[in-house]
Amino acid sequence: MWEQASAELRNTIGETHYQTWITRLEFVGVEKSVARFHAPTTFVGDWVSRNYADKILNSISAAGGQASRIEIRVAEMTAAHDAGPAAPAQGHASAAAADRAVVPARAAGGDGDLPGATLDNRFRFENFVVGKPNALAHAAARRVAEAGPVTFNPLFLYGGVGLGKTHLMHAIAWQLRAAHPELRVLYLSAEQFMYRFVSALRDKAIMDFKGLFRSVDVLMVDDVQFIAGKGGTQEEFFHTFNALVDQNRQIVISADRAPGEIKDLEDRIKSRLQCGLVVDLHPTDYELRLGILQQKAEQYADTYGTLTIQPGVLEFLAHRITTNVRVLEGALTRLFAFASLVGREIDLDLVQECLADILRTSEQRVTVEEIQRKVAEHYNVRLADLIGPKRMRTIARPRQVAMYLAKELTPRSLPEIGRCFGGRDHTTIMHGVRKITSLRESDRQLNEDLDLLRRLLQS
Repeated sequence: MWEQASAELRNTIGETHYQTWITRLEFVGVEKSVARFHAPTTFVGDWVSRNYADKILNSISAAGGQASRIEIRVAEMTAAHDAGPAAPAQGHASAAAADRAVVPARAAGGDGDLPGATLDNRFRFENFVVGKPNALAHAAARRVAEAGPVTFNPLFLYGGVGLGKTHLMHAIAWQLRAAHPELRVLYLSAEQFMYRFVSALRDKAIMDFKGLFRSVDVLMVDDVQFIAGKGGTQEEFFHTFNALVDQNRQIVISADRAPGEIKDLEDRIKSRLQCGLVVDLHPTDYELRLGILQQKAEQYADTYGTLTIQPGVLEFLAHRITTNVRVLEGALTRLFAFASLVGREIDLDLVQECLADILRTSEQRVTVEEIQRKVAEHYNVRLADLIGPKRMRTIARPRQVAMYLAKELTPRSLPEIGRCFGGRDHTTIMHGVRKITSLRESDRQLNEDLDLLRRLLQS
């Protein structure tokens, strides 16, 4: 009977929907006008009962079966079937659907069948080194991972490559899974979101797509800048975003720049993304880089127990490799592997020999001239005015920003920087640097300008 009913159902709902949902059910039988099924997860059972209960009953009737409602139980719970009646389905089912289908709720990792990305086991909170540049982002991520009342929605994390955005997002997902397994937590990249949207359009399964993404408790989308310029994907992302916010579901987004700086992203999406907490992961400073290296070296000590690392090596690497954390960790990995293979201790001579290419790259420093060009472009002022004698505020402030960056990003002395700025005295450069340093404490826009310029110059 169920074979006939399945064939009828396949014709009714289409091959794609049938393969996606119905084939995941196990038909148990019909008893007292109740068609009983097993499902692999609560989510699948809930989805089928809400969307296909009537069609399943019609197919059973057409095949000669006598059923007035369906009951779906999660496969892992069938051993307890005789203990008592199943709990009713919770959440999104309408009263009519709830009348006809029963799905027991369970706390066993409600996101097991969600189409998300694989989480990296290394990216947990206990492996995240906290320093001044990332302290706020870490605290905000921790708050979200507590799964308490939603206080800021979305949480938007942004920063350059290798500064820890993806690490924090994975850490949130791991923490939520461990502490709140009943929550449906979906983490994926913006490219995966776009791919699934396009696939749903192609397979004429857009309602399944909408229902799936709007039924999660926590949605996490990494590298959202990749949907910029993709009209249909942006439209669907916007509506998904609104639907989840309206239901008070948590959203966590990451990108390589602030929402307002993402080119070709619709204004309404930029506005929505800026409604929550926007947190910048600043480029690493020396202390944070050293802390990351020390933690990594301790981990490697368990793997390469016989290796010794001489004093000053980690400090040297933290000082010389300033690009991003991935390059820093990659350099240390290579160093330990090389030392293990050649049977030598890790000292500065080995560092120079093993990491010659990385150290050469790190020596390609930013020039004062490059800084001046980027600052002039950013503030839309003429390069000649930036270097020249004009003192109006619209030029003086960008000039001080350029001086500050020249002091931060180049090895040039104050007198050398002064010569690059039209022969100015070193005390003028010092005044400009102090002025920007002071303003950074209270001027958020200035901080954003400096971080963006630094990323542009160091990329």
